[in-house]
Amino acid sequence: MLDGTSCRAGFNPPWPAEAGPARGGRDAGLAGRNGAARRALCRGFTLIELVVTVAIVGILAATVLPLAQISAQRAKESELRVALRQIRDAIDAYKVAGDAGQIERQADASGYPPSLRVLAGGVADIKSAEPKLIYFLRRLPRDPFYPDIDTPAEETWALRSYESPPDAPAPGDDVFDVYSQSEKTGLNGLPYREW
Repeated sequence: MLDGTSCRAGFNPPWPAEAGPARGGRDAGLAGRNGAARRALCRGFTLIELVVTVAIVGILAATVLPLAQISAQRAKESELRVALRQIRDAIDAYKVAGDAGQIERQADASGYPPSLRVLAGGVADIKSAEPKLIYFLRRLPRDPFYPDIDTPAEETWALRSYESPPDAPAPGDDVFDVYSQSEKTGLNGLPYREW
């Protein structure tokens, strides 16, 4: 039953508490008309308020979702840059070690590693008195855009041999460069294969 007190904590109605049909007086008619308004205020949210709230939440969610996707793509692109830099630096270090005579190299070979596996697996140091291995990578990073996570990291990269031209890279007897096998384009507009 509604009386002059508030139905919500901290709510002060716009009519005096002593006005009402049971109390009589000159404001008795006013209180009767405001009784319906008072009951409406105490019931809860209207349908329009709920629809507007749901619409606002939907608009905010539609705005946040593309930003989250772009953020995830940026993180993968950063991971790709780091992985390419690590592998390319290791390939160059292998070549330098071969040119310095620190690792065994065939006379007719380019001096680049025969596979990506040897970069993390180690190569015998022929200058050392004791048998030891030289490691060029702690572990071989995988292509973050490769879809199958069960594939070994070595197989996630496309390889370019020393003999193949840059505009038509192809695998061969050695590994001169690596690139992503992804057909997607980066946020910078370049395909990942060209990074």
